[in-house]
Amino acid sequence: MSPPPSFNLPFDKLPASLPLFPLPHAVVMPGCQLPLNIFEPRYLNMVYDALAEQRLIGMVQPELSASDENALAIYKTGTAGRISFFNETSDNRLLIVLTGVCRFDIKEEIPTSRGYRRFLADWSRFRCDTEEVSVNEFERGHFLQQLRNYCEHKRLDIEWPVLESVSMVDLINRLTCVLPLEVAERQLLIEAVTLPNRLGILSMLLRCEALESTADSSRRH
Repeated sequence: MSPPPSFNLPFDKLPASLPLFPLPHAVVMPGCQLPLNIFEPRYLNMVYDALAEQRLIGMVQPELSASDENALAIYKTGTAGRISFFNETSDNRLLIVLTGVCRFDIKEEIPTSRGYRRFLADWSRFRCDTEEVSVNEFERGHFLQQLRNYCEHKRLDIEWPVLESVSMVDLINRLTCVLPLEVAERQLLIEAVTLPNRLGILSMLLRCEALESTADSSRRH
């Protein structure tokens, strides 16, 4: 029996343009999921249009806060998420879940008449998002110890048996989405192309945070 077809588009079939949803800290790295509550008319239009096409929405982080989102500066690298679930509510909202597919670089903006923004997308740097990658067991063990130290300082509750069973790429991608990082720190991870790059950056961020927490504790005594 042949395996069931994948819901994901092949890399070479990813679309030339994407609707973009700028939202700080709302990151959906490849293989991860992001629930969203959609209620603004322009973003309802965006979801309806995406459902009629390839169900892809580009999540990007804004660089600066602004009252007029049409003039909002956004980072030039984001991640496309596929609408893998949606539900209508009685008060005219849409509850959706995006499943991360592949990162992209933003090219030029395309004029639209539906309220949301749309850009040409360049996927070329991120073919690795659709390929299997790994790191050696020593690097994994060292990173997990760093993560334990960080979580102790931050008093974060993590289900370690679950965490230790996932692949390294899934682990780093999930942490990029959920750790309490600054927007600029999270963006560094989004833009780091390879898994070793992202592992190195995240290790540095965890180490710096742990050192700052230790220094703050020392100053209080």
